[in-house]
Formats: sequence, structure tokens, C-alpha cells
Amino acid sequence: MIERVVPAGVAVAETRTDLDEPLHPAEEAAVARAVPRRRQEFRTVRACARTALAELGVDRPPLVPGERGAPSWPAGVVGSMTHCDGYRAAAVARTTTAAGLGIDAEPHGPLPDGVLDLVASTSEREHLADLARRDPAVRWDRVLFSAKESVYKTWSPLTGAWLAFEEVLLTVEPGPGAGGFTAQLLARPAPPHDGVVPTALAGRWLVEDGLVVTGVVLPGRP
Repeated sequence: MIERVVPAGVAVAETRTDLDEPLHPAEEAAVARAVPRRRQEFRTVRACARTALAELGVDRPPLVPGERGAPSWPAGVVGSMTHCDGYRAAAVARTTTAAGLGIDAEPHGPLPDGVLDLVASTSEREHLADLARRDPAVRWDRVLFSAKESVYKTWSPLTGAWLAFEEVLLTVEPGPGAGGFTAQLLARPAPPHDGVVPTALAGRWLVEDGLVVTGVVLPGRP
């Protein structure tokens, strides 16, 4: 699924079953006190990362979560990982292909009560209501939440900075189960790219098999 929301040149691996991945000592230490479910998610998503990196001819290094949750990838590579119930995935690319990369997967169901008010502005909620009138089969609140997660996963490794939900204004392009979105960055500039400071990031979304998946790729420098 993820390969359908990222461009060519991004290597993707995904699974719906848990995998047994040997962990580096630093990774073992990072989840030493985690519950078994969290440990299995941690292992499986790193198995996906190993497979995706192998497509680039790169060995998997220790992928230890940093201060904001994202691990450090090998030099010359950007990447992102995601997991939710029944699905794990990783995507990686050379920096010549992508300067930044973020993916996210969510169950295709309504957000818990109260969450939409925390992650969406009044104008975004009005936008989602309009989309729901046009296509009520899609959980547009989940699409928005997942898209903002992908935006953050692209932003944070590039800047080392926090990006709050209210600092992103999302516009979703509807489609029959798939489409695009644009994220306007409101409170601060996007990371410098090719000498230009973009004010927006673009991505793709897909709803299929009970999941919402989204991806954002900031093009790299050939």
C-alpha cells in the first residue's frame, strides 16, 4: 500500500504479520522495559526497514528512537517507519531522491472522541464536513490525522524541531479511495531546500483494506 503514496525511487517494505528481527544491543536497550506487544512492533518495523534498505544496497544500522521518536538513518539515506494494528511498514530513499520522507498508517475508523478538535482547525473541520457530504464512505478525520503525522515525520528529522498540529493547515484532494493533500506550514518556515524555503509540503493518501496510509516526500537533489 505505501508504495502507492510515494514516488518511484522510494524503497518500501510492509507486512501484516509480525516478523522476528534480531536487534542491535542499543535497540534491545531501548525496548527493554516495553510490553511484549510494543517489543514485537519494534522488531517487525525494523525488519521492514532492513528489507527496504537492502533495495538501496545498504545494511540496516541500529535504529534507536531519538528525542522525538525518529531514528537516525545511514548517511545519504532518509527514511520513515509506521505501524498500527495489523500493519507495519518502512520507506527509505537516497537523499538524491528525497530530502525528506514521512509515512503513516492508521485504522480506517473514526478518531476517538475529542481528538479532532485537538488536531484540526475550524476551517479544517469545515473542509472535512464538506468532504464527508461528497463521500461519506471515507473517514476524512483519519485521513487528516494521518496526513499530519506524515508531515511531522518529514519535518522533524530535517529541522530537529517540534511541529504542532495547529501549525499545519491541511487541504485534502478527494478521490475514489485515494488522492492528494497539501500542508501549509503556518507558524514557521519549512526546512530549506535547494536554497528556497517552501511554505507547503504535498503528499498522497489511500484508503484500502481497513487502513488509511499517507506519504510525504520532499524531492532531493539529483
